Amino acid sequence: MEGRVERKSVAFYTLGCKVNQYDTQAMMEQFASRGYRIVDFGEKADVYVVNTCTVTNLADRKSRQMIRKAHRTNPHAAIVVVGCFAQRSAEEAKKIPGVKLVVGTQDRHKIVDLVEEAQSAEGVVVDVKDIMKVRKFESTPISSYEGRTRAILKVQEGCNQFCTYCIIPYTRGPIRSRPLHEVLEEARRLVGVGFKEIVLTGIHLASYGMDLQKELQGVNLLSLLEGLNSIEGLARIRLGSIEPNFITYEFIEGVQKLHKVCRHFHVPLQSGSDSVLKRMNRRYTTQQYSQAISVIRQSFPDAAITTDVMVGFPGETDAEFEETVNFVQRIGFSRMHVFQYSPREGTPAAKFPNQVPARVKEERSRILIDIGHQIARRYMEGFVGKVEEVYFEQESPYGLDTYEGYTQHYIRVVAGSQVDLKGQILNVKLKEVRDDYMVGEVQNG
Repeated sequence: MEGRVERKSVAFYTLGCKVNQYDTQAMMEQFASRGYRIVDFGEKADVYVVNTCTVTNLADRKSRQMIRKAHRTNPHAAIVVVGCFAQRSAEEAKKIPGVKLVVGTQDRHKIVDLVEEAQSAEGVVVDVKDIMKVRKFESTPISSYEGRTRAILKVQEGCNQFCTYCIIPYTRGPIRSRPLHEVLEEARRLVGVGFKEIVLTGIHLASYGMDLQKELQGVNLLSLLEGLNSIEGLARIRLGSIEPNFITYEFIEGVQKLHKVCRHFHVPLQSGSDSVLKRMNRRYTTQQYSQAISVIRQSFPDAAITTDVMVGFPGETDAEFEETVNFVQRIGFSRMHVFQYSPREGTPAAKFPNQVPARVKEERSRILIDIGHQIARRYMEGFVGKVEEVYFEQESPYGLDTYEGYTQHYIRVVAGSQVDLKGQILNVKLKEVRDDYMVGEVQNG
């Protein structure tokens, strides 16, 4: 039609954690509100935004690959590199062909202005601040999540822990909490557009509110959960990762009163050896970790306890690895994420002596993954014959007219149905365990 102006298009690619997924959604909404069309990353676009990760060498490499892929798809596009890789390696990012703008882990609230200014500027524009000096949570609100049934809600940023292997405190800065009223307002907005489950996320979620204590005494993760629990229409609140030394009797007793909080606790372990934990600067012992899990299980005997375990940390001996093997079997997790240590330049551990050979890390990883599968199956077998509420999220690949979703305990369930179950929370009888999921039967009435 004559006189019609074609809207500019923008495509996104997200690497890394749930915090990054939230940040991407916030940036997408900003572009959409300014009239941009959101297109698939594989399509030709005017602007490509790559929200990067730098937690491992592999994450760095993948970030670079996706930037180059965007440039190949449209050599004339403006490529925007955002996030942790951009924060840590701005000079490297700006040299990649096609990059027009580099933004770190701040200033995403004005991403569209930055892009449009960069497009009319000479050369590559770099907007990367000294993140260690940032003290205020950057508000980048969202209103929905396209194509999802669970909404991620970012409530906290930054980390003060400084584990010896981790680069994230250097790329995300010190802890900053989102004001409570903002969190509750966004949660109500998400519930208003149909979301029944909200997943709380942050770089160090358990520290929520610690930086607000001078202004707002009593604001912490528990008071945040209490506020969310009172929101009408919200069915489930799922917690992100919580460090073991933040799990107290008071916290768990408080959670026990909140029926909407899922009985699923992700408590990162990293190692089951005290000597390795000390070298990692993890700030707890295996005894303290065991105590935290006991506190949870006293209130929630069938709680899902998921975790992260690292193998091959510098100096990890066969005996120390064996301690980890024994410890994870004793705890009995419902699910384990096992990963191999990867040296990050700029962290103390990268300079530690006795780096573990790759073949040893590979073998230890295989052993723990096998154990993880065994204990996950054992956990699911404890639910055979029980009726659990399942929040159905999508069609299942395991057969025609089947749908899948998750219980409160984060057990993946597949059930058959002649009607579309997506978006519904239904009572399902769990009948058998298959691989990493359970087969269920929807209960009528």
